[in-house]
Amino acid sequence: MDMPVNVPIDDPNADTEWNDILRKHGIIPEKPPSPTPIIEEAFASARDRAHENRLDNKNLDQLDELEDEEDEEFLEQYRKQRMAELSAISRASVFNQVYPIQKPDYSRDVTDASNGAFVLVHLTSSLGTNTESRLLTELWRELARKYGDIKFCEMKADMCIEGYPDKNTPTILVYHDGDIKRQVITLRELAGSKTGIQDLEKLLIDIGALEGNDSRILRLALLSEDLSTAGRKSMPPTSSTEDDDEWA
Repeated sequence: MDMPVNVPIDDPNADTEWNDILRKHGIIPEKPPSPTPIIEEAFASARDRAHENRLDNKNLDQLDELEDEEDEEFLEQYRKQRMAELSAISRASVFNQVYPIQKPDYSRDVTDASNGAFVLVHLTSSLGTNTESRLLTELWRELARKYGDIKFCEMKADMCIEGYPDKNTPTILVYHDGDIKRQVITLRELAGSKTGIQDLEKLLIDIGALEGNDSRILRLALLSEDLSTAGRKSMPPTSSTEDDDEWA
């Protein structure tokens, strides 16, 4: 009768000839891939994106200051592109404030207005203790100033819909082309009480009110995602294999 044999293993992840033999016979598992190439790829992607977007979010005066650092022809082309983009945004930015809505005017100021632009309505709480509703009111003002081509409205929920439960506030109603396109019931669908401008900008992109490459959106968020992804991928995978010192 064959007796079990203990196979000596100093470091199962070491690159040794002995470990190669053990892996070949299935005695120890294959060595997990090194996370280094994944990390290097993510950082390279972040660097490339930073270089490609190095002129984004700079105003025209800041572009002038870069004349000695950038190719003159490229800089002039980019300046013209930026001026055309700013001009288009300026022409479309006709709102730039939060509009309080009364029920008799709802059809005109919301439904009909959505035929020419996206209209977002914040149904607010009637209670001063609703922290999410107060938070969204502040964020609504900031979004309205930043994205004047989108109409941001506000109305107390129980004045808009009789008997509307306060627990469902804040509620966001998205209108476009004369129809309601989406409802967001409370901020749980976003980031709860930690909801910020970036969360709402992602919502605006999801509904088509903003393009993902809109120059008004800070691209630092994209670089942060690259670095965050690199960190997650560098974590070694967890193993559920059972320890066993004896091999037949």
